[in-house]
Amino acid sequence: MALFKKRTVGKPGEWYYCLRDQKVEEGPECPAKDRFGPYANRQEAEHAMQTARERNLEWETDPRWHDVTKGGDGNGSGSGGKGTPA
Repeated sequence: MALFKKRTVGKPGEWYYCLRDQKVEEGPECPAKDRFGPYANRQEAEHAMQTARERNLEWETDPRWHDVTKGGDGNGSGSGGKGTPA
């Protein structure tokens, strides 16, 4: 028998979006791996998936993350591979 119970960590008044159950919850009910948050209020938590979509789109269209030069290996160095000069 375990000496201590593992509890989810959170403070009252923090809001989360549970990815597994697809619902908003006050205080963490589901495991950290299955939730977004904490959010300051219920409305922010309700829009968690939309916020994530917007941030993903922003990242995907950020030119700083797509700077592979011709002949590069995809790691952004443009050197032809494994960080060694071409």
